Formats: sequence, C-alpha cells, structure tokens
Amino acid sequence: LQRNKFESLRRVSFMTSLMKSLKYLDMSNNLLRHDGADVQCQWAESLTELDLSSNQLTDSVFECLPVNIKKLDLQNNQITSVPRGTAELKSLKELNLASNRLADLPVCSGFTSLEFLNVEMNSILTPPADFFQSCPRVRELQAGQNPFKCSCDLQDFIRLERQSGGKLAGWPVAYVCEYPENLRGTQLKDFHLSELACNTTLLLVTALLLTLVLVAVVAFLCIYLDVPWYVRMMWQWTQTKRRARHNHPEEQETALQFHAFISYSEHDSLWVKNELIPNLEKGEGCVQLCQHERNFIPGKSIVENIINCIEQSYRSIFVLSPNFVQSEWCHYELYFAHHKLFSENSNSLILILLEPIPPYVIPARYHKLKALMAKRTYLEWPKERSKRALFWANLRAAISINL
Repeated sequence: LQRNKFESLRRVSFMTSLMKSLKYLDMSNNLLRHDGADVQCQWAESLTELDLSSNQLTDSVFECLPVNIKKLDLQNNQITSVPRGTAELKSLKELNLASNRLADLPVCSGFTSLEFLNVEMNSILTPPADFFQSCPRVRELQAGQNPFKCSCDLQDFIRLERQSGGKLAGWPVAYVCEYPENLRGTQLKDFHLSELACNTTLLLVTALLLTLVLVAVVAFLCIYLDVPWYVRMMWQWTQTKRRARHNHPEEQETALQFHAFISYSEHDSLWVKNELIPNLEKGEGCVQLCQHERNFIPGKSIVENIINCIEQSYRSIFVLSPNFVQSEWCHYELYFAHHKLFSENSNSLILILLEPIPPYVIPARYHKLKALMAKRTYLEWPKERSKRALFWANLRAAISINL
C-alpha cells in the first residue's frame, strides 16, 4: 500500500485487525501520522514485518505498533527519540531508524531480542559507550553518517569499536568528525586525545602535583640562592636612589671624591688600619680612601651611606678573607659595588686576597664573589716582606686617577 495518501496510523491498524494471515505490510511513502490518542491500535497478530518509512511519524509511533513485529522500518520520519516504556516489542529483531532526528542511540529496554539497528543520518553527536552493554543481543549497529563531535566524550565510543569485534557496520569510512571545525572530515579512527586531556580528575591531580613541584623548586632556589635577600637589596637600592633624587636633585651627578672605597670585615680592621691605609694615604701620590668609620654621614642609614660612598669612589677595594664572607655588611657592599659595575659598565672592583678562602667556606649567595674571583685578577697579600713593595705599587697603579 505504498505511495498512497493514508494519514491515520491508528485507522490502518484497525483495517488489518481482521487479516488473520497478514505477515508483511508496506505503508511507505504515505502521509501517516499518529496523534497519540488514548484509543489503542489493533494490528493483525500475525504481522511480523512492517514498513512505515517516509511518512510523518513522530515519537508517538511507538505507542501504535504490532506486538509480534520482528522487522520494523521507520526511516525517513520525524522521530527524535525512542520513549522508554512505551513499547514492549519483545520479538523485534531488526529496527531501521535511519534519516530521522535522533540525538542519541535508543535503549533496548523494550527490545530484548533486537539484533540489528540502523541509526544512520540522524543528529547523533556523541553516541554512548555502553550501548552494547544495554543491548547485548545486537550483532550489528549502523551509526555512520552522523555529525559526530570529536571530543573527549567520543573517545569511549571509538574504544568501543575496537572492543565490539566488528559490530559497527561501515567502519571506518562512514564515521567522520563534523565538529569542531578544525577536525571536520577526520575519520574517527584517526582521532586521538591523550588520557590526561580527557580525564578531569587526572588533569587536576597532575596540575596540582606540578604546581607543588614548581613551588618547591622555586622555594628551594630562593633559599639556596638567597633570592629574598637580593630582592630586599634591590628594594633598598631603588628607595635610596629615589630619596636622593627627591631630596637633592642637584646632587644627582655627584663628582668623584675618593680614589677608593674600602670594604672589609671588622676582624681584618687591624690590617686595614696598620697596613692598607698608611701605605696608600702616605708617601708619593696621596690617595683618598673612603672608610666607613670616618666617612659615613651620621643620620643616614647604613645602606644609604654604603651606596653613596661607592658612587663617590673611583674604585671599590674588597679585602677578601674567610672573615669577609661571613660578614653580612660586606655582602651588602659587594652587592652594591657589583651593581655599579654592571650599571655603569665600569672596571671599578679591586680584589685583595688577604687570606686564602676555601671554596666550601663561601656561602651559596656569594656566587657573585665566586664568579668575580674566577674571572677577575686579584691581588694577593704576600707573606714575604720583600714582595710587598711590588704589591703596593700594583695597588696604587690600579687606583691612580686625578679626581
């Protein structure tokens, strides 16, 4: 009875109710509808094959189907879903729902004998991965030519194909990504995402672990390299420079007042006062030295005095010894002098090795001192008196300048 103008599916069912031997009925390409009225449909009990393709049927069609049907064709209708509990078709083996408006695969709660299902050319974006578990008797599923959305949710369905043993008909040609735009045309078998990208829990745990490791590494480096100390010193430097510009703008271009600023540990002060200062400030070529005990200006902070003395001195002399590396203030002075060395691109540092310094004695934050001692020539205080005249001559030559 195909290609006629039948409109009411319920009336058609009543027409067949007295046909005791009817097994196959083709009602395709008609105008059939079913409004879901309370009046039950009455089909011939012998009917096992029914073709209702290319009509105007919706989800309510499952309320008006032959109970003993084995093969049902509903393709090219307007079905959006298969309602649960509306149809108990326990004999149904083949169901064709191609070219409808399905957004998901139907469940087999009412189709316990279903073996073949066709849902091609619907609107299925992400088929569920547990389909074959809910429909254990299905031997073949045709789900190709749907607008698949290739995302993490589709990974399980792709994995399902490998586990199903060839139950997906048309694989892999008919299974192609439609969304997102950059993956359009990619076959599902070629679409892969890492487990980390799809497992939210694993991603959060990994991100948390990486964050903790990063924080631990940064904290270790900060402690090992004494980063907070350098930050504090940089802050002191900028604050001192800002105050100097604000309070005495006319003194920004300060002329050199000293030949050299002396940095030393208090434990080495006797050598500085008895040897270094007398030999440089007396005799030929008077040398003007900046020493904290006599040249620091009262009322200013120690850090500000250090910075001013270094900037007003042509050179900075560092008297190195194991005592020097244990002195906090010596480290400040070395830091600011080193800052001046790079900011002005000058050759202002003079290192005097008063006593040998074993490498293991130098703290980790003195890496600049290690680098300076490795790259720059330093003067070593000779123990033999006969060599000291040459030592003083070399030192005077290094700081010789007309202020």
